[in-house]
Amino acid sequence: MASVRVVTFLFVPLLFLLFTSSECREILVGGKHDSWRLPSSHDNDSLNQWARRTRFKVGDVLVFQYDSKIDSVLEVTKRDYQLCNPSNPILEYKENLTKIELDHSGPFYFISGSVKRCKKAQRMVVDVLSQDHWAALAPAPVPISGPGLAPAPAPHAGANELESGVLALLVGLGTLYDQDVLIDLMPKFKKNNYDMYTNLLGRL
Repeated sequence: MASVRVVTFLFVPLLFLLFTSSECREILVGGKHDSWRLPSSHDNDSLNQWARRTRFKVGDVLVFQYDSKIDSVLEVTKRDYQLCNPSNPILEYKENLTKIELDHSGPFYFISGSVKRCKKAQRMVVDVLSQDHWAALAPAPVPISGPGLAPAPAPHAGANELESGVLALLVGLGTLYDQDVLIDLMPKFKKNNYDMYTNLLGRL
């Protein structure tokens, strides 16, 4: 029995890391350096075109690169986005390199702190998928990383593939533990990862 406990405490932390390591990505806005700038006249909707092509999920981090001497990033309401109103932002950023975590599903509205730049299309709507919608979709394209940024992990396994792999690992534990324990754990699989981790420790 002691050897089984040793296997448990080696295996379960690895299982927990498998979940958490795949949750967060850093995504360079526009997919290239200095994309947070005044768009050219022939490509004046490039930021929103890029945002519509890219799938975002809760926990992703947007990386804005820009010249803080002449520009900034404002998160605003939908109305202020439409009006290019920078006077009442939800959040304001003035660094050369700004990282913003997408901490909930739904739309995020970003504009330049310059009214002139905003009205010339330096603004962007990012639509963040819920966990359920994300799991139902195929893997997203690999985000492009810039110098000094940690490379965004390639989507080599979709959410469904990850779920299947971990379930297979749990089934493998059936050789060590009573099947009733595993059957009880399976419905909890899609709940919060930390809850599943503690449930495993408590039951094994």
